[in-house]
Amino acid sequence: MFLYNLTLQQPTAIHQLAIGNFSGTRQQEVALAHHSVIELIRVEATTGKCQTILSHDCFGVIRAISSFRLTGASKDYLVVASDSGRIVILEYNPIKNVFDKVHQETYGKSGCRRIVPGQYLAADPKGRAVVIGAVEKQKLVYILNRSAASQLTISSPLEAHKSHTICHGIVGVDVGYENPIFASIEVDYADLDQDPTGEALQNIEKVLTYYELDLGLNHVVRKWSEPVDLRTNFLVAVPGGSDGPSGVVLCCSEGYITWRHQDHAPKRVPIPRRLDPLQPIPSAEALESGNLRGVIVVASVVHRLKRGFFILVQTEDGDIFKITMDYQLATDGGAGSGVENLKIKYFDTIPVAGSMVLFKTGLLFVASEFGNHYLYRIDSLGDDDDEQPEYTSADLPQSLDEVVVVPFQPRGLRNLTVMDELDSLSPLIDCRVANLADEDTPQLFVLCGRGARSSFRTLRHGLEATEVGVTELPGDPTAVWTVRLNSADEFDSYIVVSFANATLVFSIGETVEERTDTGFLDSTPTLTVGQIGDDALVQVYPQGIRHIRADRRVSEWKSASSKYIVKAACNQRQVVIALSSLELVYFELDASGQLNEFQGRKEMNAPVTSITLGPVPKGRQRSKYLAVGCSDNTVRMISLDPENCLESLSIQALSSVPESLAIVEMLDTGATVGTTYLNIGMQNGVLLRTMLDTVTGTLSDTRMRFLGSRPVKLIPIKIQGSSALLALSTRPWLSFTFQSRNKLIPLSYELLEYGSSFCSDLCPEGIVAIAGSTLRILVVERLANVFNQSVVNLKYTPRRFVLHPPSNNFIVVESDHNTFSPSVKARLLGARATEGMADEIPQELPPEQFGLPRAEAGNWGSCVRVVNPLSAETLSLVDLDDNEAAFCVTLCSFASSPSRETCVIVGGGQGVTLAPRRCVRGFLRTYSISDDGSTLTLQHKTALEDIPTALCNFQGRLLVGMGNVLRIYDRGRQRLLRKMEAKGFPNIIMSIHTQGNRIIVTDVMDSVHYAIYVPQENRITIFADDVLNRYVTSSVQVDYDTVAGGDKFGNLFVVRLPDDVSKEVDEDPAGNKMVYEKGYLNGAAFKIQHLCEFHVGETITSLQKTSLVAGGREVLLYTTILGRVGVLVPFVSKEDVDFFQTLEMHLRGSSPPLLGRDHIAFRSVYQPVRNVVDGDLCEMFHVVAPEKRRAIAEDMDRSVAEVSKKLEDLRNRVAF
Repeated sequence: MFLYNLTLQQPTAIHQLAIGNFSGTRQQEVALAHHSVIELIRVEATTGKCQTILSHDCFGVIRAISSFRLTGASKDYLVVASDSGRIVILEYNPIKNVFDKVHQETYGKSGCRRIVPGQYLAADPKGRAVVIGAVEKQKLVYILNRSAASQLTISSPLEAHKSHTICHGIVGVDVGYENPIFASIEVDYADLDQDPTGEALQNIEKVLTYYELDLGLNHVVRKWSEPVDLRTNFLVAVPGGSDGPSGVVLCCSEGYITWRHQDHAPKRVPIPRRLDPLQPIPSAEALESGNLRGVIVVASVVHRLKRGFFILVQTEDGDIFKITMDYQLATDGGAGSGVENLKIKYFDTIPVAGSMVLFKTGLLFVASEFGNHYLYRIDSLGDDDDEQPEYTSADLPQSLDEVVVVPFQPRGLRNLTVMDELDSLSPLIDCRVANLADEDTPQLFVLCGRGARSSFRTLRHGLEATEVGVTELPGDPTAVWTVRLNSADEFDSYIVVSFANATLVFSIGETVEERTDTGFLDSTPTLTVGQIGDDALVQVYPQGIRHIRADRRVSEWKSASSKYIVKAACNQRQVVIALSSLELVYFELDASGQLNEFQGRKEMNAPVTSITLGPVPKGRQRSKYLAVGCSDNTVRMISLDPENCLESLSIQALSSVPESLAIVEMLDTGATVGTTYLNIGMQNGVLLRTMLDTVTGTLSDTRMRFLGSRPVKLIPIKIQGSSALLALSTRPWLSFTFQSRNKLIPLSYELLEYGSSFCSDLCPEGIVAIAGSTLRILVVERLANVFNQSVVNLKYTPRRFVLHPPSNNFIVVESDHNTFSPSVKARLLGARATEGMADEIPQELPPEQFGLPRAEAGNWGSCVRVVNPLSAETLSLVDLDDNEAAFCVTLCSFASSPSRETCVIVGGGQGVTLAPRRCVRGFLRTYSISDDGSTLTLQHKTALEDIPTALCNFQGRLLVGMGNVLRIYDRGRQRLLRKMEAKGFPNIIMSIHTQGNRIIVTDVMDSVHYAIYVPQENRITIFADDVLNRYVTSSVQVDYDTVAGGDKFGNLFVVRLPDDVSKEVDEDPAGNKMVYEKGYLNGAAFKIQHLCEFHVGETITSLQKTSLVAGGREVLLYTTILGRVGVLVPFVSKEDVDFFQTLEMHLRGSSPPLLGRDHIAFRSVYQPVRNVVDGDLCEMFHVVAPEKRRAIAEDMDRSVAEVSKKLEDLRNRVAF
């Protein structure tokens, strides 16, 4: 078995951000680190939306990123620390839209190791040095400079190691242009190793250490070290030099924020605590007694103003506080008298961030720890918010021995406004694929999120189209165009709509209004409209051509009475029409602006069904080629060159009649000059794309794609400033280039009849289209997203879900630890009201914004929900009380039940404690489901000794995995009845698959086990297992003998039972031989074979065998906890295996990963990669330099077009 790994969606979780002017313009960009992918985004000034500029898979784990700028430079560089053991400095090349590797310095072994630097990364604010640190012992400092040729240079590493030291954070201190200083939080554990009594652990200290880089002596020294609070976890560098008190750091510990400086006494201020009716009232007594938990800072951002600065810090609850300082600067730019007063004030509450950056324009980008990411606009700095108290260090005790607790009143957003939202599936917990909506492609139904921000999402393949406006029309139009009055105009002026017997013209302004004084003939249908020359318009209708000058002078060309125009095309200087007499008539604009007919006419052999002209190239007088489609299933390329005008150059035979044609230049070469393609939409629903040679007019490299059952109409448009193509069939499709790669993706929108590009002041880049009798204006903003989502918000973290086939509804089980169940909430709120504090303490905070209320360990909130995925609504919700938590669910139809009704079985535990793992009792809840699948009714509840973790329907009974025990239950009147129990499994059963009497069980730590059920003796016997310990998180049965699985370390594997063992087991129905077979390697008698091994790098959360394309082959679809969606495609021929293995080998050598990680080592982190070709690496062939592409293709005895087509065909056959 050979598989081909292909990523459909890159991971959406963001763990770190870096902001800077990477392109060298005045506009700022943000670099996002998605585990193994670096993405560069920019905020569009006109729309306030985030646009992806570049996304690059690095084939390695990105551990930290930071930006820096050399003194006097105009652009920022990106420095990246990864698991490659190398520090890499990248420069963004806006012309080629790629990251160029400026420097790559090796400093240690590969992998995420304890003493190998890479976990921490900090740059000097003036861009003079960068430090990279490990979790323990090692720190390296690199000096950054520029050469005589103005090229960035990097020094050899300077060591700042200290043995027996654990590092908790590093930050670059702003000291102006003095020697660079880096601050670190450290713990020295040297005494712990020598102390058997444990007293040293009680006296251990956490220290703040300054490391100074002496640029003159070229070495690093420990300048200053001072003990800090043992709970200090976060450092924030405060602006220095002329912008602030130089050389200072904010130390964020549990409950406090402290300003520290080596020459001044510290200043500290407490972090305000929420007033929450479900929590104890914030007080020093509550904190000391342990009833009030501590609060720590998890993210921060510093923003410089013209006068001064402010700092935004966020706590683990999501509350943002604004920190300001009163300070005096010395005349020499030093810290002066230090900070006189430290102030803190509540700002707003947003989702908990992993990282935040603040633009100079006042936009705040928040990379959420879980769920969607947000772009906020800061409307106010909160200085005028008199409702919130401001706490200052001058008014509060500064003694470290005195506990200070201050409250604040949380509220909705006031200072921030959401500008944009980036969809994120992280953490993705479970996934199912089904075509419940009966569409062209199946939908992905996923559970994702955590806590109150969890969601059930339906993912449809397609770009999201936002509807800007809808206008009702007086009939059913046939076509629509937009035109500009002048070639130099930035925006469109008119929308022209053609009907069966009339034409309407609308002017574009703040509103769209009908016009009758435009010079267009409105009593006849229109075939095409365009702007011609500098300031003229042309209208082609069945009886002639209407040339409208800027001064409203009109020139008309009329066809003969016995002839009429059937098809027409025009560009900025040319017009071509096809007459009913099978003639082509060609017109061209002369120097005086007059439209002149070419003397000769071209006779066609068959009726013309479609015609198109390419745009006039820049600096040219005309387009050289005309494409004509005829009813004899051919498309002819005809020359418009004056020397051989209207002569046939080439012909393309088709399988159907061409319905529509379009010549479009796509920028898919990575250079400023693109490739010209002839696109042919046929009546059988196939889109054919062929390359047009702009010199000879010949056609080559033909590729086809089936779009739908309706004839395909093609309309050239503009998307993000580049040429694109709108293809309309049973659903609209968009062909465009993204990162120098051609993409053809459907729009998630209803059927459209016709369309055109649309550009106005309010909508710079849109599409105007016809749907029925309405005129729609659409905007496509996110070209990087391949899925369109519909969302159902959930109450708690989802655990598992199951599809109820008769109703197409999903039953979802949710549960959250450290929160209150509804009954406990009601009791606490009632007690607070009884105490007479209802007026002092606010009502319960909305969990959607403020999160679920925190409770002590062992408290759970849980529910069972019925969701209709098509209408995206909750049909039924059953809350679980008594501290119960649901973890698994399945459907079971019991054979012992007379009605054989389908029951919903929910498994969970009461009073569950995670570490150590135990519970008061486990349970199985049995629900009956209504005929329409909308409501659940509890039948009975069965008590268990442990938590059930896996449920499966098995031969009309229920198979339950509970700890290391496998049981069979049958239905009873008052509870489920235990029929059998097997105890031979090592740890905790994670999943169960059955076929016939064979049972396949996966273990949380011990891979896959094959067992057989012997009904005559009511016994389960394990007969085969794995020699490797795999921490399995998901699995799927591929066939009777084969299982595919994924583990928590990010490995995918396929294992198979040997054929001889499988036959031997099946030929022994009594199972006697298996019982007495001698075990091997401390396990079962037989061992399974390893077929495939592949390292993804992210915890695999779901695996299933499915088909993603109608009529396509089955694939293994997997999802990861960080939001990645990928497929494993089986190869069907040895030729394909050899081709893609050779291509992968060439790309490993000629285009190594960006961050210096060895590709084959990355894919073999835990087990050597086996029988899996990395399709993500193979598809990098599209973006490597053209000369490398040609060299690789030559080595493979193929052309570049053949290799590219092979890659595209494989993807299109199985996925999208």
